[in-house]
Amino acid sequence: MFQLIHGEMGRGEKGREDLTQFGRGFLMGGADIVPGVSGGTIALVLGIYERLVSAISRCDRQLLALIAERRWLAAAEHLDLRFLVGLGLGILSGAVSLASLVLTLLLDYRTYTLSVFFGLILASSWIVAKMVRPRGTGQIVSAGIIALAAAFFAFWLVGLPQGAMHDSLGYYFLCGTVAICAMILPGISGSYILWLLGAYVTIAEIVHRAVRFEVTSREWLILMVFLAGCAVGLICFSKLLRWLLVHAQSTTMAVLGGFMIGSLRLMWPFQHDLTPEVEKLKLKQYENFVPKSWNQDVTICLAFAVVALISILALERWGRSVKANAD
Repeated sequence: MFQLIHGEMGRGEKGREDLTQFGRGFLMGGADIVPGVSGGTIALVLGIYERLVSAISRCDRQLLALIAERRWLAAAEHLDLRFLVGLGLGILSGAVSLASLVLTLLLDYRTYTLSVFFGLILASSWIVAKMVRPRGTGQIVSAGIIALAAAFFAFWLVGLPQGAMHDSLGYYFLCGTVAICAMILPGISGSYILWLLGAYVTIAEIVHRAVRFEVTSREWLILMVFLAGCAVGLICFSKLLRWLLVHAQSTTMAVLGGFMIGSLRLMWPFQHDLTPEVEKLKLKQYENFVPKSWNQDVTICLAFAVVALISILALERWGRSVKANAD
């Protein structure tokens, strides 16, 4: 009887954990569809970033050996498969269900929406900054210089014009490899990297038509090659990132925090629409400006940013408490 009750409690706890991972993934998926916002940022805030990177990096020889030996349970445990499945389903659900809402907000209520995103990223960068734990004055100065350099790089990167498109399978593979690496880095948006490479429109349209099964054989091939590039980039880069988090955590966090600060350029709420004749958001271009005077819009934007900042700090605190209870 005790074993039965204990088993039921264990299943209940695992079920709650699965729902928690699904919810985290849902938030990550919603973030991934926002230009300039990374799902990696949300993972970091929720306290699962290191676990996610570690799980992805376990696609290695040991996993292949366990699969070859048909030790399925050991392979699943090695990969942390239950965690990845729950998170992955949440990411997919979040991206699909929130895509149209976020795009509508960015198009029709752009200033206020960007204010919220600005507050979210600003709070996230503060959380990352707290993870930089230098020892001594020398390491403090070093971490500051590294963060500043990363911030300038991200600031420059998000200001680049869209690149030219090269319609070749090799180029789509490269785009997938680079974009997925950016997607798991807090502060760098994979979708924005695709936009810079000139592949965002093509891939987005193929995915949109694929849901309706209206794609050609050539488009299916492009999508498969792109996803293969994503898989290769994700597995290879996650191993490097895992090594950095283990052996150089403070430096790595300084770089990631700098990326997030620099990416705030893309989330600046006050922007001029340079292409009012264009209807599709992904094809529009904007230019930042500073308001000449304090007005009602500035007050509302500030309020939205502050509420978003407080919300993300509260979310991070909740993530830490959940992680502490799990440990």
